[in-house]
Amino acid sequence: MALSVSSAKLSTGVEDDKMQEAFVFPKFVVMGHRGFGMNMLQSPDEKMKSVKENSILSFNAAADFPIEFVEFDVQVTRDGCPVIFHDNFIFTQEQGVIIEKRVTEMALHEFFSYGPQKDGANVNPMFRKTKDGRIFQWNVAKDDPLCTLKDAFVKVKSSQGFNIELKFDDNIVYGEEELRQTLENILKVVDEHAENRPIIFSSFHPDAAQLIRKLQISYPVFFLTNGGCEIYADVRRNSLDEAIKICKEGGLQGIVSEAKAILRTPNAITRVKDSKLSLISYGQLNNVVEVVYLQYMMGVEGVIADMVMEISEAIASIEVRSEEDDEEDDGRKCLILLGEENKKVRISNDAIAFLTKFVPKTTLFVQQ
Repeated sequence: MALSVSSAKLSTGVEDDKMQEAFVFPKFVVMGHRGFGMNMLQSPDEKMKSVKENSILSFNAAADFPIEFVEFDVQVTRDGCPVIFHDNFIFTQEQGVIIEKRVTEMALHEFFSYGPQKDGANVNPMFRKTKDGRIFQWNVAKDDPLCTLKDAFVKVKSSQGFNIELKFDDNIVYGEEELRQTLENILKVVDEHAENRPIIFSSFHPDAAQLIRKLQISYPVFFLTNGGCEIYADVRRNSLDEAIKICKEGGLQGIVSEAKAILRTPNAITRVKDSKLSLISYGQLNNVVEVVYLQYMMGVEGVIADMVMEISEAIASIEVRSEEDDEEDDGRKCLILLGEENKKVRISNDAIAFLTKFVPKTTLFVQQ
Protein backbone atom coordinates (compact mmCIF):
# COMPACT_ATOMS: atom_id res chain seq x y z
CA MET A 1 0.00 0.00 0.00
CA ALA A 2 1.37 3.42 -0.93
CA LEU A 3 1.71 6.30 1.48
CA SER A 4 -1.12 8.70 1.95
CA VAL A 5 -0.99 11.83 -0.14
CA SER A 6 -0.26 14.10 2.77
CA SER A 7 2.81 12.10 3.72
CA ALA A 8 4.62 12.92 0.50
CA LYS A 9 3.34 16.41 -0.19
CA LEU A 10 4.22 19.41 1.92
CA SER A 11 1.70 21.92 3.13
CA THR A 12 1.48 25.24 1.35
CA GLY A 13 0.68 27.52 4.26
CA VAL A 14 2.64 30.36 5.80
CA GLU A 15 5.29 27.99 7.11
CA ASP A 16 6.47 27.52 3.54
CA ASP A 17 8.16 30.90 3.82
CA LYS A 18 10.72 29.25 6.07
CA MET A 19 11.70 26.97 3.19
CA GLN A 20 12.70 23.96 5.30
CA GLU A 21 9.78 21.96 6.56
CA ALA A 22 10.16 18.76 8.59
CA PHE A 23 9.17 15.63 6.68
CA VAL A 24 8.59 12.31 8.38
CA PHE A 25 7.65 9.01 6.76
CA PRO A 26 4.68 7.49 8.61
CA LYS A 27 6.42 4.11 8.66
CA PHE A 28 9.56 2.34 7.43
CA VAL A 29 9.39 2.57 3.64
CA VAL A 30 10.64 0.30 0.88
CA MET A 31 11.30 1.79 -2.55
CA GLY A 32 11.84 -0.23 -5.71
CA HIS A 33 15.17 0.68 -7.32
CA ARG A 34 14.46 1.66 -10.93
CA GLY A 35 11.16 -0.10 -10.46
CA PHE A 36 11.52 -3.84 -9.90
CA GLY A 37 15.31 -3.55 -9.58
CA MET A 38 18.31 -2.42 -11.57
CA ASN A 39 19.72 -4.57 -14.39
CA MET A 40 23.20 -5.97 -13.82
CA LEU A 41 23.85 -7.61 -17.17
CA GLN A 42 27.20 -8.99 -16.02
CA SER A 43 25.67 -10.73 -13.00
CA PRO A 44 25.14 -14.51 -12.91
CA ASP A 45 22.02 -13.83 -10.83
CA GLU A 46 19.07 -14.02 -13.20
CA LYS A 47 17.00 -11.88 -10.81
CA MET A 48 19.12 -8.90 -11.84
CA LYS A 49 18.08 -9.46 -15.47
CA SER A 50 14.43 -10.36 -15.04
CA VAL A 51 12.61 -7.12 -16.01
CA LYS A 52 13.89 -4.10 -17.94
CA GLU A 53 14.80 -1.42 -15.40
CA ASN A 54 13.20 2.04 -15.53
CA SER A 55 10.32 0.78 -17.64
CA ILE A 56 6.54 0.85 -17.23
CA LEU A 57 6.63 -2.95 -16.97
CA SER A 58 9.17 -2.70 -14.15
CA PHE A 59 7.25 -0.02 -12.24
CA ASN A 60 4.01 -1.97 -12.38
CA ALA A 61 5.75 -5.21 -11.43
CA ALA A 62 7.12 -3.49 -8.34
CA ALA A 63 3.73 -1.98 -7.54
CA ASP A 64 2.31 -5.48 -7.11
CA PHE A 65 4.28 -5.74 -3.85
CA PRO A 66 3.82 -3.82 -0.57
CA ILE A 67 6.15 -0.94 -1.39
CA GLU A 68 5.57 2.79 -1.03
CA PHE A 69 7.61 4.22 -3.92
CA VAL A 70 9.42 3.31 -7.10
CA GLU A 71 12.64 5.20 -7.69
CA PHE A 72 13.71 6.16 -11.20
CA ASP A 73 16.08 8.46 -13.09
CA VAL A 74 14.90 11.38 -15.22
CA GLN A 75 16.85 13.25 -17.89
CA VAL A 76 15.60 15.75 -20.47
CA THR A 77 16.06 15.30 -24.20
CA ARG A 78 17.33 17.99 -26.54
CA ASP A 79 13.77 18.94 -27.43
CA GLY A 80 12.73 19.33 -23.80
CA CYS A 81 11.01 16.03 -22.99
CA PRO A 82 11.71 14.37 -19.61
CA VAL A 83 12.56 10.71 -20.19
CA ILE A 84 13.33 7.89 -17.78
CA PHE A 85 16.81 6.43 -18.25
CA HIS A 86 19.71 5.92 -15.86
CA ASP A 87 22.89 6.01 -17.94
CA ASN A 88 24.26 9.18 -19.50
CA PHE A 89 24.73 7.37 -22.82
CA ILE A 90 22.81 4.86 -24.87
CA PHE A 91 25.12 2.32 -26.49
CA THR A 92 24.10 0.68 -29.74
CA GLN A 93 25.73 -1.05 -32.69
CA GLU A 94 26.13 0.31 -36.18
CA GLN A 95 27.81 -1.79 -38.88
CA GLY A 96 29.35 -4.01 -36.23
CA VAL A 97 30.79 -1.11 -34.22
CA ILE A 98 29.59 -0.12 -30.74
CA ILE A 99 28.80 3.59 -30.57
CA GLU A 100 27.52 5.83 -27.79
CA LYS A 101 24.98 8.62 -27.91
CA ARG A 102 24.28 11.03 -25.07
CA VAL A 103 20.65 10.93 -23.95
CA THR A 104 20.36 14.68 -23.42
CA GLU A 105 21.64 15.38 -26.95
CA MET A 106 18.94 13.27 -28.59
CA ALA A 107 15.52 14.37 -29.76
CA LEU A 108 12.68 12.33 -28.32
CA HIS A 109 12.02 10.38 -31.53
CA GLU A 110 15.64 9.23 -31.62
CA PHE A 111 15.56 8.21 -27.96
CA PHE A 112 12.49 6.09 -28.65
CA SER A 113 14.19 4.39 -31.62
CA TYR A 114 16.44 2.28 -29.36
CA GLY A 115 15.52 -1.01 -27.78
CA PRO A 116 12.23 -2.88 -28.20
CA GLN A 117 9.46 -1.04 -30.01
CA LYS A 118 5.74 -1.13 -29.32
CA ASP A 119 5.23 -3.21 -32.48
CA GLY A 120 7.70 -5.83 -31.21
CA ALA A 121 10.60 -4.82 -33.45
CA ASN A 122 14.10 -4.13 -32.12
CA VAL A 123 15.97 -2.48 -34.98
CA ASN A 124 18.48 -0.66 -32.76
CA PRO A 125 19.34 -3.05 -29.90
CA MET A 126 20.87 -1.47 -26.82
CA PHE A 127 24.10 -2.33 -25.07
CA ARG A 128 25.42 -1.29 -21.68
CA LYS A 129 28.91 -0.35 -20.54
CA THR A 130 29.97 -1.35 -17.03
CA LYS A 131 32.23 0.75 -14.82
CA ASP A 132 35.20 -1.47 -15.71
CA GLY A 133 34.62 -0.83 -19.42
CA ARG A 134 33.00 -4.11 -20.46
CA ILE A 135 30.13 -4.02 -22.95
CA PHE A 136 27.06 -6.25 -22.64
CA GLN A 137 24.02 -6.49 -24.87
CA TRP A 138 21.00 -5.35 -22.87
CA ASN A 139 19.15 -8.67 -22.75
CA VAL A 140 16.55 -9.26 -20.05
CA ALA A 141 13.87 -11.89 -19.57
CA LYS A 142 11.03 -9.35 -19.85
CA ASP A 143 11.90 -6.39 -22.06
CA ASP A 144 9.89 -3.19 -22.49
CA PRO A 145 10.15 0.01 -24.58
CA LEU A 146 11.80 3.16 -23.25
CA CYS A 147 9.41 5.62 -21.66
CA THR A 148 8.88 9.24 -20.70
CA LEU A 149 8.04 10.73 -17.31
CA LYS A 150 4.54 11.43 -18.63
CA ASP A 151 4.15 7.76 -19.55
CA ALA A 152 4.91 6.80 -15.96
CA PHE A 153 2.27 9.14 -14.58
CA VAL A 154 -0.32 7.88 -17.02
CA LYS A 155 0.43 4.14 -16.98
CA VAL A 156 1.52 3.37 -13.40
CA LYS A 157 -1.22 3.09 -10.78
CA SER A 158 -1.82 6.44 -9.15
CA SER A 159 -1.37 5.24 -5.57
CA GLN A 160 2.25 4.25 -6.28
CA GLY A 161 4.66 6.92 -5.07
CA PHE A 162 7.46 8.24 -7.30
CA ASN A 163 10.97 9.02 -6.10
CA ILE A 164 12.12 11.08 -9.08
CA GLU A 165 15.91 11.24 -9.26
CA LEU A 166 17.10 14.28 -11.18
CA LYS A 167 19.94 12.81 -13.22
CA PHE A 168 23.00 14.83 -14.25
CA ASP A 169 26.43 13.85 -15.59
CA ASP A 170 29.15 13.99 -12.92
CA ASN A 171 31.68 15.07 -15.56
CA ILE A 172 29.80 18.16 -16.74
CA VAL A 173 29.71 21.57 -15.05
CA TYR A 174 26.17 22.91 -15.36
CA GLY A 175 25.28 26.58 -15.19
CA GLU A 176 22.26 27.70 -13.21
CA GLU A 177 20.22 28.56 -16.30
CA GLU A 178 20.81 25.12 -17.82
CA LEU A 179 19.79 23.45 -14.57
CA ARG A 180 16.74 25.70 -14.30
CA GLN A 181 15.54 24.87 -17.82
CA THR A 182 15.93 21.15 -17.21
CA LEU A 183 14.10 21.25 -13.90
CA GLU A 184 11.30 23.42 -15.26
CA ASN A 185 10.69 20.89 -18.04
CA ILE A 186 10.40 18.16 -15.42
CA LEU A 187 8.17 20.23 -13.14
CA LYS A 188 5.83 21.01 -16.04
CA VAL A 189 5.08 17.31 -16.46
CA VAL A 190 4.73 16.81 -12.70
CA ASP A 191 2.36 19.75 -12.38
CA GLU A 192 0.19 18.50 -15.24
CA HIS A 193 -0.01 14.84 -14.25
CA ALA A 194 0.87 14.29 -10.58
CA GLU A 195 -2.64 14.82 -9.20
CA ASN A 196 -2.56 13.16 -5.76
CA ARG A 197 0.38 10.82 -6.33
CA PRO A 198 3.02 10.84 -3.55
CA ILE A 199 6.23 12.33 -4.99
CA ILE A 200 9.78 12.88 -3.76
CA PHE A 201 12.57 14.59 -5.70
CA SER A 202 16.17 13.53 -5.20
CA SER A 203 19.54 14.29 -6.78
CA PHE A 204 23.26 13.74 -6.35
CA HIS A 205 23.79 17.22 -7.81
CA PRO A 206 23.85 19.71 -4.91
CA ASP A 207 22.85 22.73 -6.99
CA ALA A 208 20.02 20.88 -8.73
CA ALA A 209 18.65 19.64 -5.41
CA GLN A 210 18.67 23.13 -3.92
CA LEU A 211 17.27 24.73 -7.07
CA ILE A 212 14.27 22.42 -7.39
CA ARG A 213 13.42 23.27 -3.79
CA LYS A 214 13.39 26.95 -4.79
CA LEU A 215 11.26 26.24 -7.84
CA GLN A 216 8.57 24.33 -5.94
CA ILE A 217 7.45 23.86 -2.33
CA SER A 218 4.84 21.13 -2.77
CA TYR A 219 7.06 18.04 -2.71
CA PRO A 220 9.97 16.97 -0.46
CA VAL A 221 13.50 17.16 -1.85
CA PHE A 222 16.21 14.73 -0.75
CA PHE A 223 19.96 15.04 -1.35
CA LEU A 224 21.64 11.86 -2.59
CA THR A 225 25.12 11.05 -1.32
CA ASN A 226 27.42 8.07 -1.17
CA GLY A 227 28.77 9.56 2.04
CA GLY A 228 32.44 9.28 1.12
CA CYS A 229 32.39 5.77 -0.35
CA GLU A 230 33.69 7.50 -3.48
CA ILE A 231 35.48 10.84 -3.55
CA TYR A 232 34.44 13.67 -5.89
CA ALA A 233 36.01 17.00 -6.77
CA ASP A 234 32.93 18.67 -5.32
CA VAL A 235 33.54 18.25 -1.58
CA ARG A 236 29.82 18.72 -0.90
CA ARG A 237 29.32 15.16 -2.12
CA ASN A 238 31.93 13.50 0.05
CA SER A 239 30.35 12.95 3.48
CA LEU A 240 27.09 12.76 5.37
CA ASP A 241 28.05 15.92 7.25
CA GLU A 242 28.39 17.77 3.95
CA ALA A 243 25.00 16.38 2.92
CA ILE A 244 23.48 17.80 6.11
CA LYS A 245 24.93 21.21 5.25
CA ILE A 246 23.44 21.08 1.75
CA CYS A 247 20.03 20.27 3.18
CA LYS A 248 20.11 22.95 5.85
CA GLU A 249 21.34 25.62 3.42
CA GLY A 250 18.76 24.76 0.77
CA GLY A 251 15.78 23.89 2.95
CA LEU A 252 15.74 20.26 1.80
CA GLN A 253 13.78 17.61 3.67
CA GLY A 254 16.12 14.63 3.78
CA ILE A 255 19.12 12.58 2.72
CA VAL A 256 19.41 9.40 0.67
CA SER A 257 22.73 7.82 1.62
CA GLU A 258 24.69 4.81 0.44
CA ALA A 259 24.01 2.15 3.10
CA LYS A 260 27.74 1.50 3.54
CA ALA A 261 28.28 5.11 4.58
CA ILE A 262 25.63 4.82 7.27
CA LEU A 263 27.21 1.68 8.68
CA ARG A 264 30.67 3.25 8.58
CA THR A 265 29.63 6.51 10.23
CA PRO A 266 26.58 5.70 12.37
CA ASN A 267 27.15 8.78 14.55
CA ALA A 268 25.93 10.80 11.57
CA ILE A 269 22.42 9.42 12.08
CA THR A 270 22.11 11.46 15.27
CA ARG A 271 23.27 14.59 13.46
CA VAL A 272 20.78 13.97 10.64
CA LYS A 273 17.94 13.58 13.14
CA ASP A 274 19.04 16.62 15.14
CA SER A 275 18.88 18.60 11.90
CA LYS A 276 15.22 17.55 11.48
CA LEU A 277 16.00 15.63 8.31
CA SER A 278 14.70 12.27 7.11
CA LEU A 279 17.19 9.55 6.22
CA ILE A 280 16.81 6.66 3.79
CA SER A 281 19.47 4.54 2.09
CA TYR A 282 20.37 2.90 -1.20
CA GLY A 283 22.96 0.37 -2.33
CA GLN A 284 23.43 -3.34 -2.89
CA LEU A 285 23.58 -4.00 0.85
CA ASN A 286 19.88 -3.19 0.87
CA ASN A 287 19.22 -6.50 -0.86
CA VAL A 288 20.18 -8.30 2.37
CA VAL A 289 17.29 -8.55 4.83
CA GLU A 290 19.54 -8.53 7.90
CA VAL A 291 21.26 -5.31 6.81
CA VAL A 292 17.91 -3.64 6.14
CA TYR A 293 16.70 -4.62 9.59
CA LEU A 294 19.87 -3.31 11.21
CA GLN A 295 19.28 0.07 9.56
CA TYR A 296 15.70 0.02 10.79
CA MET A 297 17.01 -0.53 14.32
CA MET A 298 19.50 2.34 13.89
CA GLY A 299 16.79 4.83 12.94
CA VAL A 300 17.01 4.84 9.14
CA GLU A 301 13.50 5.47 7.78
CA GLY A 302 13.54 3.45 4.59
CA VAL A 303 15.54 1.69 1.90
CA ILE A 304 15.79 1.63 -1.88
CA ALA A 305 16.23 -2.00 -2.92
CA ASP A 306 16.58 -4.14 -6.04
CA MET A 307 15.15 -7.33 -4.54
CA VAL A 308 11.70 -5.79 -4.27
CA MET A 309 9.81 -8.99 -3.57
CA GLU A 310 12.19 -10.34 -0.94
CA ILE A 311 12.74 -7.08 0.96
CA SER A 312 9.16 -5.84 0.84
CA GLU A 313 7.71 -9.14 2.00
CA ALA A 314 10.27 -9.41 4.80
CA ILE A 315 9.59 -5.90 6.06
CA ALA A 316 5.82 -6.08 5.64
CA SER A 317 5.54 -8.01 8.90
CA ILE A 318 8.20 -7.48 11.56
CA GLU A 319 7.85 -9.55 14.68
CA VAL A 320 10.19 -8.98 17.61
CA ARG A 321 10.46 -11.73 20.20
CA SER A 322 12.19 -11.78 23.49
CA GLU A 323 15.03 -14.25 23.91
CA GLU A 324 12.85 -16.30 26.26
CA ASP A 325 10.08 -16.73 23.69
CA ASP A 326 11.91 -18.73 21.07
CA GLU A 327 15.00 -20.87 20.71
CA GLU A 328 16.52 -22.41 17.65
CA ASP A 329 17.38 -26.09 17.52
CA ASP A 330 21.06 -25.44 18.12
CA GLY A 331 20.33 -23.48 21.25
CA ARG A 332 20.94 -19.99 19.88
CA LYS A 333 18.20 -17.54 20.84
CA CYS A 334 16.18 -16.06 17.98
CA LEU A 335 15.82 -12.27 18.18
CA ILE A 336 13.52 -11.34 15.30
CA LEU A 337 11.40 -12.82 12.55
CA LEU A 338 10.75 -11.01 9.28
CA GLY A 339 8.09 -11.67 6.69
CA GLU A 340 4.97 -13.71 6.20
CA GLU A 341 4.45 -16.67 8.50
CA ASN A 342 5.34 -19.24 5.87
CA LYS A 343 8.37 -17.32 4.66
CA LYS A 344 9.79 -15.79 7.81
CA VAL A 345 13.49 -15.07 7.94
CA ARG A 346 14.96 -16.06 11.28
CA ILE A 347 17.76 -13.79 12.44
CA SER A 348 19.69 -15.08 15.40
CA ASN A 349 21.55 -13.12 18.04
CA ASP A 350 24.76 -14.33 16.42
CA ALA A 351 23.78 -12.76 13.09
CA ILE A 352 22.84 -9.47 14.71
CA ALA A 353 26.06 -9.51 16.74
CA PHE A 354 28.08 -9.99 13.55
CA LEU A 355 26.38 -7.08 11.81
CA THR A 356 26.66 -4.76 14.80
CA LYS A 357 30.43 -5.25 14.94
CA PHE A 358 30.50 -2.55 12.29
CA VAL A 359 28.51 -0.15 14.47
CA PRO A 360 29.62 1.21 17.88
CA LYS A 361 27.08 0.05 20.45
CA THR A 362 26.71 3.58 21.82
CA THR A 363 25.23 4.73 18.51
CA LEU A 364 22.90 1.84 17.83
CA PHE A 365 19.32 2.98 18.24
CA VAL A 366 17.07 0.10 19.24
CA GLN A 367 13.36 0.73 18.87
CA GLN A 368 11.29 -0.85 21.63
